[in-house]
Amino acid sequence: MKGEVSIPISTDWSKDEVIDVVNFFETVDSAYGKGAEREVIAALYKRYKEVVPSKSEEKQAFKEYEKQTGQSPYHVVKKARETEEKLVKMH
Repeated sequence: MKGEVSIPISTDWSKDEVIDVVNFFETVDSAYGKGAEREVIAALYKRYKEVVPSKSEEKQAFKEYEKQTGQSPYHVVKKARETEEKLVKMH
């Protein structure tokens, strides 16, 4: 990831949950770089939703991440859902 990015995490989460959320955001970053596998994005997003079930919390976290990086987790997940391609690459 570019520079110092503060990934939106909660002190209430377990170590594994924090790792899973960080992995999700790192995969978003990969989608904007070399690309990320659609199935990996889907699996990590599913896990992210288990950790962050609240839609409003998700929106807030995605907005904060996008503000810092210029990368949209929402659009990565959306493209992964809509494409038949194995690799999701954002422009």
